[in-house]
Amino acid sequence: MDDASEAAAGYRTAIGRVAVIGTGVIGASWVSQCLARGLDVTATDPAPGAEARLRETVARHWPVLEQIGLAPGASPGRLTFVAEPEEAVAQADFVQENGPERLEIKHETYRRLDAAAAADVVLATSSSGLTPSAIQAACRHPGRVVLGHPFNPPHLVPLVEVLGGERTDEGAVAAAMAFYQSLGKRPIRLRRELVGHVANRLQAALWREAFHLVGTGAATVADIDAAIAHGPGLRWALMGPCLLNHLSGGPGGLAHTLDHLGPLMEAMWADLGDPRLTPALKATLVQGLERALEGRDRDAMVAERDRLLVDLVRQKRAAPNLP
Repeated sequence: MDDASEAAAGYRTAIGRVAVIGTGVIGASWVSQCLARGLDVTATDPAPGAEARLRETVARHWPVLEQIGLAPGASPGRLTFVAEPEEAVAQADFVQENGPERLEIKHETYRRLDAAAAADVVLATSSSGLTPSAIQAACRHPGRVVLGHPFNPPHLVPLVEVLGGERTDEGAVAAAMAFYQSLGKRPIRLRRELVGHVANRLQAALWREAFHLVGTGAATVADIDAAIAHGPGLRWALMGPCLLNHLSGGPGGLAHTLDHLGPLMEAMWADLGDPRLTPALKATLVQGLERALEGRDRDAMVAERDRLLVDLVRQKRAAPNLP
């Protein structure tokens, strides 16, 4: 038994079929990712026309997944769509749930999933805001419920945040980490439950100040986006804030940066805004974005974003010295 299998003792690590529950934007992206890795996928969604939309979305994602590189045997033909979640999970080795962010709906969904899935199958939620502790309360086998929160779009962006709830088994967390790694993802293990998890909280900190600067007239929406996309965002795509500050410190590393720039950091923290999303601020943001995007084709932007993401992820994987 290898280290990963030993850590995940009690839960399946040989994954051949994945059940995807809920096939909206995130669920459809997970379906595409799993199919591209050569897995069988059984999906379900109660919305009218869900199967047709899912198959259309997979077909739309497939060319970019081909650019990334398909696993042997990968095919959209390995997708099965069924009417009920019980049928979807009956033969599954791993379950990825992507339903509405309402706890009463999660509880009903997980009650059904828990009753129908084999006891050694992990039940993972993509929830952006609900905690695994809250969700697993509906289960007879709460130990197998984990957070597996992706970053949109999951079929292109490697990050997955993994977290166990109060009653989650360590083996379930280890099995989820191993599964996401097998998909080519970059899972991180969260150490405690937080509103919004980690990555979204970091984004929220930036959004807070960005919206404050727009609301006070310090900068336009276009200028805010340019400041990030053509400045620190280029570096953030390569490494995180702690490592960036370490490299900024020269031979002295992070310790020098904190000593040298610490007072300035604290002065900026003290001066950060505390905006509220009033109707006026919302209108300013929307109108500013509309002006910035005037004459640009949204579909073309998405295609360019996806192409650049594929190139960037490929280059990062070929850079062994970047963590």
